[in-house]
Amino acid sequence: MAGDSSRWKYLNQIRQTIGPFNPDSDVSPEALSALDQAKILVIGAGGLGCEILKNLALSGFKDIHVIDMDTIDISNLNRQFLFRKDDVGKYKAEVAAAFVEKRVKGVKITPHNCKIQEFDEDFYMQFQIVVCGLDSIEARRWINATLVNMVDEDNQDSLKPLIDGGTEGFKGQTRVVFPTMTPCIECQLDLYTPRAAVPLCTLATIPRQPEHCIEWAHIIAWDKEKPFPALDKDDPEHITWLFQKATARASEFGITGVTYSLTQGVVKNIIPAIASTNAIIAASCCNEALKIATSAAPALGFEESYMMYTGDESVYTHTFKNEKKDDCAVCGNEAKPLRVNPEWTLQELLDSFSMKADLQLKKPSLRAEGKTLYMQFPPSIEEQTRPNLEKKLKQDLKLDVNHEIVVTDPAFPTLTFRFLLQFT
Repeated sequence: MAGDSSRWKYLNQIRQTIGPFNPDSDVSPEALSALDQAKILVIGAGGLGCEILKNLALSGFKDIHVIDMDTIDISNLNRQFLFRKDDVGKYKAEVAAAFVEKRVKGVKITPHNCKIQEFDEDFYMQFQIVVCGLDSIEARRWINATLVNMVDEDNQDSLKPLIDGGTEGFKGQTRVVFPTMTPCIECQLDLYTPRAAVPLCTLATIPRQPEHCIEWAHIIAWDKEKPFPALDKDDPEHITWLFQKATARASEFGITGVTYSLTQGVVKNIIPAIASTNAIIAASCCNEALKIATSAAPALGFEESYMMYTGDESVYTHTFKNEKKDDCAVCGNEAKPLRVNPEWTLQELLDSFSMKADLQLKKPSLRAEGKTLYMQFPPSIEEQTRPNLEKKLKQDLKLDVNHEIVVTDPAFPTLTFRFLLQFT
């Protein structure tokens, strides 16, 4: 930062000053220049991601990559401040990167217009820190599992700190995960409340809200007509098909309010965002990134790993420590006790996996000791195991207390969930 020292005057003062929180820090010019070489990955270039990119660039990070496959919609402009009306339809990652590069000289931001799942571990290994500004629980779980699986005890550089930010209206959170060393996102999954389910009978016969029409298109019409091989919630063509079906359904029942943005929000379970909350949480995430990269102060992660913010009635923040779970499917090594009713059918057990806050599995497949109970894929195996769905767990399938069942889900191909049955 030697050539533009005036711009970084106050940042350098923080980094060059020994304080009570960093008495052992190396503040030599060589050590301070390490920030210029740090490579950081931002996942998401939406409301939170725009703020994160801007803050990281203004914090002295010079080499930033950003991943986001979404394009800019007119509804984004009220809070995603890096975008303008002329940018509608363009890729968020590209526009955000170009805007920040133009305003903050010397920073290089590389955009990637794709899904995070399209990259392998070698790609993620090049970064020192990963910062998430996502609106998807599934994407959080995927990158969390990937970073945990990457850790090699013989290679210190394989440990990539994960900083995760999230907002929901006037509430938000920041957490820092040091994979395999501190609680991971899967350990804390029960902090995310699953979306309340709407009975299928309501969707099929008496929809009362625009959301019911969208869910009908999403669950019933899509499964019946199968316009594409598989639903891609990030594909505008797929969302447009659902929007058109939901609009026709709403017109049939005299319901108003179905819009493209609402369709996208319901299908992807997007929570309406508030710009001020995004700004606060993004600042917290970038503060943690700067602390990790420079050792200017202790970061979240070990003593306290989670910061919550609420601004609905007043401004309040609180930090606390989560505990690692030995039965975590990602970073643990034990089977999780699972309390079930022995009179349940296998279908009822499957349905419960989507509602449990600490699981939230959409298309689970199950195996028990020595036998396959139900497999979603391939179709030939699904057809063979489908009769098991109507069978009772204990009476018909002969499952008993402490039987171990193994659950997989195509959304998380690297994860295997192990459970020990406990009857209620």
